[in-house]
Amino acid sequence: MSGSYDESAGADDTMDSFWEVGNYKRAVKRFDDGHRLCNDLMGCLQERAKIEKAYGDQLTAWSKRWRQLIEKGPQYGSVERAWLAVMTEAEKVSELHQDVKNNLLNEDVEKVKNWQKEAYHKQMIGGFKEAKEAEEGFKKAQKPWAKKLKEMEAAKKTYHMACKEERLAAAREANGKTEASVTPDQQKKLHEKVDKCKQDMQKAKEKYEKSLDELNKCTPQYMESMDQVFDQCQQHEVKRLTFLKEALLDIKRHLNLTENQSYATIYRELERTILAANTQEDLKWFSNNHGPGMFMNWPAFEEYNPDQAAAPPKKKKPDGAPPTPSTDHVAPPGDRSSVSSYDKNQAYSTEWSDDEQPAGYSGNENGGNGNSFEDDSSAGKGVRVRALYDYDGQEQDELTFKAGDELTKTEDEDEQGWCRGRLDNGQEGLYPANYVEPI
Repeated sequence: MSGSYDESAGADDTMDSFWEVGNYKRAVKRFDDGHRLCNDLMGCLQERAKIEKAYGDQLTAWSKRWRQLIEKGPQYGSVERAWLAVMTEAEKVSELHQDVKNNLLNEDVEKVKNWQKEAYHKQMIGGFKEAKEAEEGFKKAQKPWAKKLKEMEAAKKTYHMACKEERLAAAREANGKTEASVTPDQQKKLHEKVDKCKQDMQKAKEKYEKSLDELNKCTPQYMESMDQVFDQCQQHEVKRLTFLKEALLDIKRHLNLTENQSYATIYRELERTILAANTQEDLKWFSNNHGPGMFMNWPAFEEYNPDQAAAPPKKKKPDGAPPTPSTDHVAPPGDRSSVSSYDKNQAYSTEWSDDEQPAGYSGNENGGNGNSFEDDSSAGKGVRVRALYDYDGQEQDELTFKAGDELTKTEDEDEQGWCRGRLDNGQEGLYPANYVEPI
């Protein structure tokens, strides 16, 4: 039985034993503790869910901000795509952490709440039905033994008092024999008192031994009855501990993203995109669009053509003019063009001088403190215009459009009457300023 005595236990350990009268209350209190622990677990999960949501929201905000900065910045080509893949990773991981939050709240917290409701039944007068039943069971099991214990304690007290009286009487008799002032008659009375105390002590001892014997005979039944009630409490606790273990395993499964196949896929895709970055292709693209590989309409002799008299003289384009659309680098389907949005939006000046410094490096003049990404946020602005006449571009760097088409003027008219603009399909080039009007 669970009440077997452990001889290795000290005296202090037995003073607060479960078998002492009323000490079963700790077993009863475990029902209240179990209900409260369910509340604690739900509160714990709700706090973790808030953390998961906040982290996911921060990842999303961070990704959105830096995606815009990178797309507007000077990075280009496959390395730009690799960098943007880090932002994609953050967005996907954010979604997974939002899933963790939802699983914690919608599955784990609800599971604990439902189990708690089924396991603990509140009473109208307060407390729980399970605790009340255990309290009544322990009281009923302990009542007969507690009554015998009370009788034994009273008999023990009487016996100990009788022993004390006998000792005092014997001491007075011994003192009387040594004192000359004590008469023989007084000595006789002292002796008779000692005899009476011995008789009372013996009777008290016999009664004490009898009550103790009766208590011991009652103890096995007492222990068996208490064990039965305690086992019922243990069965309920087994259910709670088993449920808690299962619930924690579910929580672990929801928290452990490394076991989520989607999580592993995110980083395989990120690694694949980074490894796909090709330095030589990026350098070739830059050379073809911003370097020696660019098209150049070198000056050549031109005969007078009366059919083109309506058009102004052709503007000679210096090196460094914005590139015309090229098919040398085609982005894969679904992916935005590898041309950096910085290049798409940046308005390159067609006027240049050896004494001028490129505006894009202004941040370096302050010791490199300028943010090259954020400085370009205003690039690419233009004025919307509408074509008055049809115009068929005569050179590769000229635009072709129909009367009524709308486009964006990105540079004002020069001294030769040419403007630079961009069609809605993204093509950039020159066109006669007098062929359009502002919208």
